[in-house]
Amino acid sequence: MKFLHQYYLNGDKTSIQLDRDKAAAPALDGASLWQHLDLNQVESKEWLRNDANIDKLTFQALSAEETRPRSFAAHGGLLVVLRGVNHNPGEDAEDMVSIRVWVEKDRILSARVRKMLAIQDIVDTMNDNTGPRSPGEFLTNLIESLANRIGDFVNRLEDELGEIEDHLETIAPDQMRAQLGSLRRQIASVRRFLAPQRDALDRLYHIDSDILNDRDRQRLREESDRVSRYLEDLDLARERAIVLQEAFLSQLAQQQNSRMYVLSIVAAIFLPLTFVTGLLGMNVGGLPGINNVNGFLIAVVIMFIATGLITLFFKFKKWI
Repeated sequence: MKFLHQYYLNGDKTSIQLDRDKAAAPALDGASLWQHLDLNQVESKEWLRNDANIDKLTFQALSAEETRPRSFAAHGGLLVVLRGVNHNPGEDAEDMVSIRVWVEKDRILSARVRKMLAIQDIVDTMNDNTGPRSPGEFLTNLIESLANRIGDFVNRLEDELGEIEDHLETIAPDQMRAQLGSLRRQIASVRRFLAPQRDALDRLYHIDSDILNDRDRQRLREESDRVSRYLEDLDLARERAIVLQEAFLSQLAQQQNSRMYVLSIVAAIFLPLTFVTGLLGMNVGGLPGINNVNGFLIAVVIMFIATGLITLFFKFKKWI
C-alpha cells in the first residue's frame, strides 16, 4: 500500500476518498489533493523520492529520521515539520511523534514514521464532509488538533502535580521520588519540542505566501499564542515540581532530625546510668557498698535520682 490516505478536497468541506495503492491525478481547478505516506514503507519513500515532483531539499526534510519543529517556504510551497503527543500503545506520551507536511496551492503531501491521532482527526472530518476546504485550512486544522492534544497533556501534568501537593504529608517517600522524577522528565521532554514548535508557527505566520489566506493566518496566530501559553504552563509546572521536591527533601530531613533528637535525648538520660553501672562494675578493691546488704538498693536510688535530675534539666531548658 503506497498511501495511508489519499483524498480530493473539493473546496466546500466535502472530500472524495481515493484508491491508496496508486497515485491520483492532480486535482482539478478549485480542488486539492492530499496524499499521506508512511515512511516505514519502502515503496512510499521511493515514490516520494522519484515521483512526487519535489526537490531534493524538500524530500530530505520530509523523510529525515530525526526532526525538530520548523517551517519555511521553498519553490512555491510551504514545508512544515511539527510534533504531537504520542498516544501509541506502549509508548510514552512525552516521546512526541513528528508529522512532516509539504503544502502547495492545490496539493498536500504529509508523511509520518509513527501513527499520529491528529491525522485521524482530519480523516474523520473528511469522512463526515466537514473537512478542510483548502491546503491552508488543512494545515491550520492539523495544527489546532495537535495543540488540543498537547493542551490535554499539559493539563494532565498539572493535575498530577496538584494530586502530589495534596498528599505531600502522606505519600510514601519512594513513591514521591518516582512520581516527581517522572513528571520532571515528561516536562523536559515535551518542552524540548514545544519551544521550537512555537517558533515554527510564528515563522509560518509571517511567511508571505498566497497558500494561507487571512483566516488561516489568524488561526495560526491563535495557535501560536496557545502553544506559548502551554510553554508558560510547563515552566510553571517545572517550578512547582522543583518546589515540591525541595519540600519533600526538607520533610525527610526534618523527620531524620526528629529521630536523631529522640535518640540523643535517650542517650543523654541514660548516660549517668551507664557511668554509675560502669563505675560500680570495676573489679577492684575498695568499691563502696560491696559488704553492705543494701548496696544494690542504694545504687538504684542514686541512678533514679540522676535520671530525674537530667530529665528536670531538659524540661527546664525546654528540650523535651
